[in-house]
Amino acid sequence: MRIEALSLAGAYRIVPEPATDERGFFARTACAETFAAHGLVGAFAQSSVSYNARRGTVRGLHYAVPPHAETKLVRCTAGAIHDVIVDLRPGSPTYLGSVGLELTASNRHALYIPPGLAHGFQALRDETEVLYMIDVPYVAASARGLRWNDPSIRVTWPEPVSVISPRDLAYPDWVAP
Repeated sequence: MRIEALSLAGAYRIVPEPATDERGFFARTACAETFAAHGLVGAFAQSSVSYNARRGTVRGLHYAVPPHAETKLVRCTAGAIHDVIVDLRPGSPTYLGSVGLELTASNRHALYIPPGLAHGFQALRDETEVLYMIDVPYVAASARGLRWNDPSIRVTWPEPVSVISPRDLAYPDWVAP
């Protein structure tokens, strides 16, 4: 697998490098040893799945605050998503910058998201499923979010928003801590 640095420090695209033969292929999608060699978290305490029935569904932008800040490894296992991360680390040179990637079941790429970045996505197809690997157990009291259309972030979503939760709609504009 290849680990490709993104423009937000600590964020990476994980690209499988399949070994193919007449049966199909085999590829690593995560490896604790390889991740550790790149300074990445390689042990995940929780695995979650998100099923999205309708194209245009937006989830996020979510993050968790210390001491329960999360590292995530996100992969689309059915359909396709426009995956977005936003740098919320005040001292970072890319503070409030964002990156968007297309993750699909067919490209099999994953997004490695370090603590301090908000994460969200938009389903680009009906019946899209997303797998999350998270390094720490979820703690509701540490969960936070910012609105998907916050003017200080200026994320461009590729589709009109068709479905979004009341909780995600209710997040206030970003205010630096």
